Amino acid sequence: MTSTQRLPIVVLISGRGSNLQAILDQSQTGQLPVEIRAVISNNAQAQGLERAHRAGIETQVLDHRHYPNRETFDRALMKIIDSYTPKLVVLAGFMRILTSEFVRHYQGHLINIHPSLLPNFPGLDTHRRVLLAGMREHGASVHFVTDKVDGGPIILQARIPVYPEDTAETLAARILREEHRIYPKAIRAFAEKKIRLEGEQIVWIKPLEA
Repeated sequence: MTSTQRLPIVVLISGRGSNLQAILDQSQTGQLPVEIRAVISNNAQAQGLERAHRAGIETQVLDHRHYPNRETFDRALMKIIDSYTPKLVVLAGFMRILTSEFVRHYQGHLINIHPSLLPNFPGLDTHRRVLLAGMREHGASVHFVTDKVDGGPIILQARIPVYPEDTAETLAARILREEHRIYPKAIRAFAEKKIRLEGEQIVWIKPLEA
């Protein structure tokens, strides 16, 4: 895929941006056929902004605390995103619950990665909750975003065993490595038009393997 065929994307972050780095690395080596047009954060202190700066990617900060409610923040965010005309919006540790208006606006072009085997353990603090529940397996899920938090159709999952000696910290580290592996793979599938969302169902042109 040539540079003119690269999928234009915008990445939203709130923190350290390690998944962003995995996307950056693969896009720079040509493994991932995307053009990252901007990295946007609701947190001016997000470490991921520096990762984007080092890669020469344009960044924007939109502080949600400057807006009276989610609706006005999301509308301002949509305006910024749309100025870059992306074909895909990638949530990479963006710690905001998005409004229905936002989700509908990008329906089928908005994806997220979550540190659990969805539909199990949506929400926060998944590693500790997995341990408290006595689960023997844990993982990460890439999914299309819908109105239901962490509830959209799943594109790809990675699974790891939970060991007796595991802590929330050791699980988090192992899951993060899996996230860095499967998120670029799912984005590549979308870029190469191997998957698309129709309504609430994923249409597979070619199945993926985790």
